[in-house]
Amino acid sequence: MKSLLFDYGGTLDSDGSTWVDRFYPLYKEAGHDFSRNAFERAFYDSDDNLHVRHSLKGLDLEQTLRLQVQDVLKVLAPERTASAEPIAARFAADSRLHFAKLRPVLERLRGRYLLGVVSNFYGNLEDILRAEGLRDLFAVVADSGALGVTKPDPGIFLHAANAMNSSPSDCVMVGDSIKRDIAGAAGVGMKKALISAGTPVPAAGQDWTIRSVLELEAVLP
Repeated sequence: MKSLLFDYGGTLDSDGSTWVDRFYPLYKEAGHDFSRNAFERAFYDSDDNLHVRHSLKGLDLEQTLRLQVQDVLKVLAPERTASAEPIAARFAADSRLHFAKLRPVLERLRGRYLLGVVSNFYGNLEDILRAEGLRDLFAVVADSGALGVTKPDPGIFLHAANAMNSSPSDCVMVGDSIKRDIAGAAGVGMKKALISAGTPVPAAGQDWTIRSVLELEAVLP
């Protein structure tokens, strides 16, 4: 194995928790009593259209999150859009705590492998990683919003492998989504490490199951 590819959301910023699962309790803590179904509809509408509605180039993590939250609140609580700032700040702070835990592991892995990111994101993931002091760890950042192709499409995985001068069979994809990360990587012949804390462990054809990127060193040859 030559290269490790990481998903971003749920992999580099948390241990397998999706953004919708992380955000929902933060809205509750801020005093919003939305139903889960209503919240998910507004969240995914914001998520899918953020890069269409806003110019995101150059924005850092917290600025990007604030826009995402504001668009949710414009639908569900237009009179309380001011609460977007503390919700976004709390989410960003939690992500940064996770970055701090992972960075020593990523630095050691970079001594053994080429590292890259393959993410369905808004087109400004490189800006965010640079602002968070993480961009130097990765040889390539394949951001669907910048490339115009999303996981599990083979093109985004092959783009990352080619950028690192690696064949797909030399790569390991590390992610928390069976549909996007594991199935997508399998489709191009990459090895797969699934981040999952659940029991029983999903059988999705992954080569390894880990609870966090923190465990990756222990399972890789």
